Amino acid sequence: MKKQCLAAAFIMLAGAAQAEISVALQGGWDGQKVPAGQQCTLHGGNGATPPMKVSGLPAGTAAVLVEYDDKSYSKLATKGGHGTLLYPAKAGTVTLPSVPGLTDQLPGGVRVHKKARGTGKYASKGYMPPCSGGKGNRYTATLYPIGADGKKMDKVLVEIGRY
Repeated sequence: MKKQCLAAAFIMLAGAAQAEISVALQGGWDGQKVPAGQQCTLHGGNGATPPMKVSGLPAGTAAVLVEYDDKSYSKLATKGGHGTLLYPAKAGTVTLPSVPGLTDQLPGGVRVHKKARGTGKYASKGYMPPCSGGKGNRYTATLYPIGADGKKMDKVLVEIGRY
């Protein structure tokens, strides 16, 4: 029941079409707590992005852009502070696979759109896994279906967990 409530909480209305996009976290991610081992290597993990089942993608979807953020740390709280990835996708339902953090070598046609903004020991070539040291920071993913013209078609915010 908890997972159903979480998925329902992520439903947002699309623009003029009023289509519903829903996102369900998979692979042990529950939106509450970052799973053990999914933190950055600086804190003993080997983190990767959470796999997500996305339903209700509008007609004309060519990809899904995902901005990963740490809402508790202002410098990385918006616009993909922990990295922005582009996943190939089509209208309807798609599963965005888990991809490794700290690299720009990604499987399945996934590519880095913007690397994480961390610097120094927090620098990453792509996605930076949660790296707050277990202080309870709030991590999110903002998903945008992208049309063939490269324009954002909608937006949905997903709570991926605290670490």
